[in-house]
Amino acid sequence: MIADIKKRALHRTRILEGQMRGLEKMIDNEDYCMDIITQSLAIQKSLRSLNKLLVENHLRTHVSDMFAAGGEQQEHAVDELLKVYELNNNRGE
Repeated sequence: MIADIKKRALHRTRILEGQMRGLEKMIDNEDYCMDIITQSLAIQKSLRSLNKLLVENHLRTHVSDMFAAGGEQQEHAVDELLKVYELNNNRGE
């Protein structure tokens, strides 16, 4: 992984960990539903930010190498990116 992206991704995972603990506590305490939903949505936004970093790293490292190699490697890179795109667009929202 690219050092800066790794540092930022780890920071975001720590933030997510705290957000999840907070969400669990809110549910356990039976907090107001809208507050719980707001926290859940914030976690989803944080996950999207983490995913963006991970995709950026993949593009700057693996995908660029796979495109440089050409042929089957390039096709594999395209297939991977399409799969991630499809997963993102089929989230059930």
